[in-house]
Amino acid sequence: MSERRACAVVEQPRATNRYRARQADRDQALVRRIKELSRRHPRYGYRRITALLRRDGFVVNRKRVQRLWRKEGLRVPMQQRKRRRLGHSGNSCCLRRSTRRNEVWSYDFVMDQTSDGRRLKLLVLVDEYTRECLAIEGARSLEAVDVVRVLAALIAARGAPCFVRSDNGPEFIAGAVRAYLEDLEAETLFIEPGSPWENAYSETFNSRLGDELLKREVFTSLTEAKVLVEQYRRAYNEERPHSALEYRTPAAFAAECVAAGSASLRPPQRTGQKTTKTLIATGT
Repeated sequence: MSERRACAVVEQPRATNRYRARQADRDQALVRRIKELSRRHPRYGYRRITALLRRDGFVVNRKRVQRLWRKEGLRVPMQQRKRRRLGHSGNSCCLRRSTRRNEVWSYDFVMDQTSDGRRLKLLVLVDEYTRECLAIEGARSLEAVDVVRVLAALIAARGAPCFVRSDNGPEFIAGAVRAYLEDLEAETLFIEPGSPWENAYSETFNSRLGDELLKREVFTSLTEAKVLVEQYRRAYNEERPHSALEYRTPAAFAAECVAAGSASLRPPQRTGQKTTKTLIATGT
């Protein structure tokens, strides 16, 4: 039977049959806050959530919270799994976030090979605030003395950073590198072993470098690799729009920082991006 005929038989308006109840506007903000508190405190029941809501300024009684709690299908899980908090050591890029240009540099190695099967090792340095790629040094082999040489050339041109972030590779924890940085009063930030996400800016750039160059080009020699890698670095800084900078190039954003005088413009956050509470590093 059609809807029209069924409504005519029971003498019910079709608009009434099609009506769908909508949640009252006054409950939307309350439900949204209940869900936020439930995600933050998964072991809290509706009674404790009610206390937190009242602390936040909501005028609400326990029965109303209980009704909305059940309606949204919220419950305290009977069983839960332990979780390991990853990527939150004191030296991670979330807790030691850069606040100005030339404050935090990060570096890492990227491995590739030339067409003859010989190893190609790339040392990549990134300014975490402006997202500039400061240098890409390519060679068959790179040791601690080469890291010091590249750092010295950059520091002579840009000045010394306050912090240098890296993993615990032997080239980075070597005494020569640490002694050189200590002489410059630059602090080393070593991430937790096996936690590359704590050095996210370097890892992100390495991913772009691999996707946009290394996986697309066959290097016939070390010289060719150096030339193409340097061309990519310049294009990345001066031509490639960066989404985290509202699609400005890193070089353009760095120029704006310098023009501002304090070099402390904040890179804009993308809409919907998850943020982590920023802790200002000691001495900044």
